[in-house]
Amino acid sequence: MAHEHYKSCIDACNDCAVACDYCAAACLKEPDVAKMARCIQLDIDCAEICRLAVGYMARGSELAADICELCAQVCEACGKECAKFPMAHCQECAKACRRCAEECRRMASNQATSKTGQRPSASAH
Repeated sequence: MAHEHYKSCIDACNDCAVACDYCAAACLKEPDVAKMARCIQLDIDCAEICRLAVGYMARGSELAADICELCAQVCEACGKECAKFPMAHCQECAKACRRCAEECRRMASNQATSKTGQRPSASAH
């Protein structure tokens, strides 16, 4: 089954989405919410793309590696932003984002090396 092949990446994406949701909610309760705006925005973006990546992997989509590469980029940006803040929820989120970015890059890299055919281009449809 496709989802078993991607289990560690799916787990990392799910954990990251939960950490980002929690971080965004906790940031909204901070005294200076305006200072946290970019962190909150990236938390929301990151949680969404992590969930999207999980769906692609669970279905065994031929485009899962592409989505995971983008997910890694978003996770990296979110992790860097969260790491700027000392609060525990931001530090935990940054850690989850780094782990997810690493897993997504590893999965995307493994998929790229195991593909035997060419990726479909957008104009092929």
